[in-house]
Amino acid sequence: MFDLHAAPSLPVLPPPASGPDGPASAFLQGGGEMGARMRVFDWSACAIGAPPSWPQSLKTIVRVMLDSRYAMWMLWGPQKTFFCNDAYLPTVGLKRDWVLGAPADEVWAEIWPDIGPRIEQVLQHGQATWDEALLLFLERSGFSEETYHTFSYSPVYDDDNRVAGMLCVVTEVTERVIGERRLRMLHDLAARATGTIGIDETCRAACEVLERYAFDIPFAALYLGGADGTGWRRVAGTANATALTLALDGAAAGSPWPVQALQDSQATQLLHGLPEQGIRVAAGPWPDAVQQALLVPLNAGGAGPAGFLVAGCSPRQRFDERVGARRQAHSGTHGLG
Repeated sequence: MFDLHAAPSLPVLPPPASGPDGPASAFLQGGGEMGARMRVFDWSACAIGAPPSWPQSLKTIVRVMLDSRYAMWMLWGPQKTFFCNDAYLPTVGLKRDWVLGAPADEVWAEIWPDIGPRIEQVLQHGQATWDEALLLFLERSGFSEETYHTFSYSPVYDDDNRVAGMLCVVTEVTERVIGERRLRMLHDLAARATGTIGIDETCRAACEVLERYAFDIPFAALYLGGADGTGWRRVAGTANATALTLALDGAAAGSPWPVQALQDSQATQLLHGLPEQGIRVAAGPWPDAVQQALLVPLNAGGAGPAGFLVAGCSPRQRFDERVGARRQAHSGTHGLG
């Protein structure tokens, strides 16, 4: 017979293994890479001291953070000592080797003007914050990267019920935000092409749309050729594309533009190092110089391309050569054929 009113039995867990400082630091066991790093970290250089001396409230929140598979980071104390879990490591990127125990305002120096006031609201007033798809330019990949994050900053209390730190629980939504924006661009290209008369007008309409999406395509220009695939002429371009100097003779000595390779292969060409090639165009809304550009063939079923699109690649987005050319080519030429 089963006693329906009896309390359910809970599994008996073994006692945690001792940490490097004995049972007092056992709360640092587990936690993947960051847990392992915390166990061997030289905390004597930090104002918060060795883990056995931490207040119980700090031990508890650190253990919760380490065990979570949701991206979290936190700061503690007047020095704003930085902690994070494994799930947050992709966000810090190249900084991952030195962020633990560093001042948070040094870890995120490039975005402190954006997040600092939010953190102060938490530390000074104990008021949590909320942001959805906030644009932050992170220096995590060797350049200032356009990223978007939905997150909350919450107060963390010490054993005396005073605000002593801040906990951030975050979801990065960069791919979703940029993906949705590119879908809007495709929709706008198709809608703008409706009712246009002739290829020249269609090209001008497309460039009008692309100019509104400078975050993704900082500059663009469309060229058409004669029936034999020569005699290229520019029929449309975004405003800043007028600064381009394009040697249209692809075989010309010293020409940086791979026009001949595009004509021969009828495949998208990627040009690296534009400033080093003497081609300097600002990246639309930002002062950064565009570093890469695509030449995308406009195929009309003949022996060679009927024309091509020159499209700058955003210097504030990661560019995957395996998929970036295909994606940007499709975005830039959608609605032209």
